[in-house]
Amino acid sequence: MGSILEGPVLEGAFVRLEPLGHHHAAGLAAAADENRGSYGFTWVPGREEMGAYVDTQLGRAADGRLAPYAQVDAATGRVVGATSFWDPRYLPSGGRLCAVEIGFTWLAASAQGTGVNAEAKYLLFRHAFESWDVARVDLKTDARNARSRAAIERVGASFEGVLRNWSVSWAPGEEGRLRDSAVFSIIAEEWPERRAALERRLTGVRERRGAAERP
Repeated sequence: MGSILEGPVLEGAFVRLEPLGHHHAAGLAAAADENRGSYGFTWVPGREEMGAYVDTQLGRAADGRLAPYAQVDAATGRVVGATSFWDPRYLPSGGRLCAVEIGFTWLAASAQGTGVNAEAKYLLFRHAFESWDVARVDLKTDARNARSRAAIERVGASFEGVLRNWSVSWAPGEEGRLRDSAVFSIIAEEWPERRAALERRLTGVRERRGAAERP
């Protein structure tokens, strides 16, 4: 795959992951305008910052460090958030991609708890392990973010520990400070079992949605 990290469109029953473009900015701004109460430890740009946010993500993509996505509701076509592959690691011999992180993830309040996050992670994991043949996918979050940590564990990632003073804090009022990061991962040997568990979970979500829609 070379030195540029590029992800294709990834489509599921609930969410379509589209490579991020400037045409997503208005939809992302509307998604970010919803209730922001769950963003305490996660920086989500406001409406006035969204253009610069998209520019920054596309700049990182051009440098080969990031493959950014818009998360799009599959039924309505409404943009509901963002996510990315990033921090690619390559083998010294041959330059093969061996590991990647999933990050820069956020969802509009209306999309949280709907199965969108679980399916998005499933699509990203599946592409990383089955198309890119990576050995490892990792995820990190602020160690204090209990909500995010629980969500990461629910999609099958294993907690590995806390890296102290690991990265910049995104918590309000903590500009310029460092945070402790909780680290999670799935490795290739675990993926078949984790894939099956995620597929069972997504089947349950589809069944519940179907039951709710029936008269």
